[in-house]
Amino acid sequence: MPARASAQDGTHPRPQLQREEWTDLCGTWQLAFDDDRGGIGGGWADLTDLGDRAVFDRDVTVPFPPESEASGVADPGPHPVFWYRRSLRLADVAGADAVRERGHRVVLRFAAVDYAARVWLDGTLLGEHEGGQTPFSFDVTALLAAGDADAEHVLVVRAEDDPRDVTQPRGKQDWLDEPHSIWYSRTSGIWQPVWCEVVPPVAVEHLAWTPDVAGSAVHLGLTLREPPAEPVTVAVRLEFDGQLLAEHRVRVAEQRTRTTVAVPALENGQARQDMTWSPETPRLVDAVVRVLAGDGDGEVLDEVGSYLGLRTAAVGGRAFLLNGLPYYVRSVLGQGYWPTSHLAAPDAGALRREVELIKELGFNAVRVHQKVEDPRFLYWCDRLGVLVWGETANAFAFTPEAVRRLTTEWLDVVHRDVSHPCIVTWVPMNESWGVHDVATDPAQQAYTVALAALTRAVDPSRPVVSNDGWEHTDSDVWTVHDYADTGAVLAERYGSAELLTALEEFWPAGRRVLLPGAVDREQPLMLTEFGGVRFTPVPPHEVPEERTWGYSTATDAEDFARRLEDLLSAVHASPVLAGFCYTQLTDTMQEANGLLDEWREPKLPVERLREIVTGRRER
Repeated sequence: MPARASAQDGTHPRPQLQREEWTDLCGTWQLAFDDDRGGIGGGWADLTDLGDRAVFDRDVTVPFPPESEASGVADPGPHPVFWYRRSLRLADVAGADAVRERGHRVVLRFAAVDYAARVWLDGTLLGEHEGGQTPFSFDVTALLAAGDADAEHVLVVRAEDDPRDVTQPRGKQDWLDEPHSIWYSRTSGIWQPVWCEVVPPVAVEHLAWTPDVAGSAVHLGLTLREPPAEPVTVAVRLEFDGQLLAEHRVRVAEQRTRTTVAVPALENGQARQDMTWSPETPRLVDAVVRVLAGDGDGEVLDEVGSYLGLRTAAVGGRAFLLNGLPYYVRSVLGQGYWPTSHLAAPDAGALRREVELIKELGFNAVRVHQKVEDPRFLYWCDRLGVLVWGETANAFAFTPEAVRRLTTEWLDVVHRDVSHPCIVTWVPMNESWGVHDVATDPAQQAYTVALAALTRAVDPSRPVVSNDGWEHTDSDVWTVHDYADTGAVLAERYGSAELLTALEEFWPAGRRVLLPGAVDREQPLMLTEFGGVRFTPVPPHEVPEERTWGYSTATDAEDFARRLEDLLSAVHASPVLAGFCYTQLTDTMQEANGLLDEWREPKLPVERLREIVTGRRER
């Protein structure tokens, strides 16, 4: 039986679908730049002599982007195409004996490659993938298991990430050669783990857990890697705090199945509060899913470990509701960017530490900005208790191609992360990026409405924000970005309940918050970007001006504390705000408006920051 997934160490690339053995393929790979895009015509995919370094003329440490210092390359480019190469032997793959002895399959998995990837093994094209933030995989059994287990095979990856193509979902990655304004150095190519996994012929590929607390049940969407040749039985076991919570069996004849697991313990409404998940009590339910031959009395064909959280996320009566009760959201904007490794985390431990810092500072939520974060980060949010607003990187253009790309990738994002209890809101669009004329263009308005509706169609269990910050068309939360530099201005704007009846005419950032036609269903109002106070603890003359972006400037530590308290006190006192998101957690490249510097060192004592963030009281 797999170890308890809720108690894992945070290194597995897929925290909610684990088998006991997997093989990490990160480390040293060979790299080639292909600036004139001649590699395909030049036959680079067929260059399988690893000793010939004429083309693959440098090494790179995967999974760090070649632009970063951690990769060992540190070449900011811009380079539109990257080629990677490494050896792969069946003998080095954990569980390889089962491939020949029991007909198991070897699956090659990529967590994320920015932006479009093609993959070859021994010169044979395995396939391709588009979308820089979502996972993909290939069955490599036929090639890898051919011949001796010690035979060396050659894996080649071509990654295309054109910095000039603004129809790609780019987020905060700069389209110019050098970082400028609020945009950062690029993260191209392989930037999340690559690994191999041996799976049985009939194998679980995806699990989608949806808690139904009121219905005393958990709904499960299960996907097998392939349709079973004969019907099988899927057995689900749920445990909470080491005790059996539920068992369920279902006959499965198709590749995809939806089933409902009854959880009788939830019928006791008074006892539910001892089982539900929240930031204050991040309780997780362990799950084991087995695929059994035939009617379930035969062989165990596959077994995976997973986890879930019993919680609900909704809105109502101008409040955000967690587990049916009003919950005040204290969030921080996180860029998920590190100075030596860019959008890739420097290691798995850094992801845990990021979550710990968020909690230590007094926040109960994080908005990872213009980035789909590593699933291992989401695991620590699940386990330690931090709400997450699931956002994606946006494109900068509005064209049919940009719409196709973002919509496709967004659906893959929701599919990947739908089971994480920490994610309580979906945010497919930010500040009208990629829909800059949404206030006047009916096509762009239709796009934001459709994207929000599509998100609800595939996951009706969470609120959706159609366009975070302003120019809302169909959002479940009215969100505002307002970088007023004094608490007095914030108090004037958000200090009266009358604001809620005047949102259609509210223009705090020069943009209308609600577009005509947006329907007020008594959505909660949140200030989801504000603050941004610039402060560099070293003397300002030692920091180049172009690396000290901020919306206002503090002169010293006391002034920084005073400004923070001034802004946050006004927000805490607002009778209309259901929550906030402070900008931002850390300094990031030229942005010097973090509560922590880029190395995650606090600019004030953590205890002082926590007092300011919480208003000296836990809400």
